[in-house]
Amino acid sequence: MTQVIQVNKDSQLTIWRLVDGKAGHESQSLGLVHALAKQADCQVIDIKVSNALEAIVGWLSSTWGLGTSLPLPDLIIGAGHATHLHLLAAQRAYGGKTIVLMQPTLPARLFNLCLIPEHDQYQGNGEYLQTKGVLNPIQPEGDHADNQALIMIGGPSKHCDWDTLKLIAQVYELVNHNAHIHYTLTTSRRTPKAFLSAVKRIHFPNLTVIPFEETEKGWVAQQLSKSAFAWVTEDSVSMVYEALTAHVAVGLLNMPVKRKSRVSRGVQKLINQGMVARFDFLQTYQQKLKAVVGFVEADRCSHWILHSWMQTRQSSRPAFETALKA
Repeated sequence: MTQVIQVNKDSQLTIWRLVDGKAGHESQSLGLVHALAKQADCQVIDIKVSNALEAIVGWLSSTWGLGTSLPLPDLIIGAGHATHLHLLAAQRAYGGKTIVLMQPTLPARLFNLCLIPEHDQYQGNGEYLQTKGVLNPIQPEGDHADNQALIMIGGPSKHCDWDTLKLIAQVYELVNHNAHIHYTLTTSRRTPKAFLSAVKRIHFPNLTVIPFEETEKGWVAQQLSKSAFAWVTEDSVSMVYEALTAHVAVGLLNMPVKRKSRVSRGVQKLINQGMVARFDFLQTYQQKLKAVVGFVEADRCSHWILHSWMQTRQSSRPAFETALKA
């Protein structure tokens, strides 16, 4: 199944975006292709992949059925392990350059380019660009009203444990001590039901609770565009970077950390750099909470890909040169 997104009428740069059906992975690749489309005339084709055996057979035979009758690709982009073999099979059959948005389990040198978050501390011999967190399609736009804030709650993970009472205490103090700010709190698929039941018992006029089941696609981006502040549980690293990209001031709600890991190292680095502020009951976060202007990693990566990486290599098609926007 393919979906063609005509980004510009006179498309000249053809991008195949391989998607695996996982929202987090698709958000990463969508962020990159949208950023590329702002700087070049693009035709983006979404191709749903799932069958690893199909990818192996396609690679061995140099035939990849999912690309039949499609325009030849300049770039083949994928996020998520399920896309990796398909990226290689598609390239072998149809050409183009492969870009994978993560540290792959396969040898990185098999791909033309890897976009790897700095907290992964990649060491290898593949060509890569280090990113601050994972990419996303959020745009830094909107009113960002000083009296509006969004609270995003994650859940237990392999990096963090869960403590409903301690988290409720942080939310209570945050809302109680900032009566001039209206807080909208939302959950995620990982959020325990006990937390939702408990937080609904916090009756403050400046708190609205909207479970993720009641939100629509694009709801978080819309809320971030309205808000000046975002508070995120520290297990939810992707949401932290979405909020940073939206150019809102980002605070971290504390979670019990299981062990030192790449995620905890990445979070601590953001704190050390002053990009996010931890919640504390003494409210010292008030002096540290500030928006980071200019943080749009997808735009930075797309500019580097188009104006540095691809310019120094022979493009898969001459049309690439004319695709770049002035």
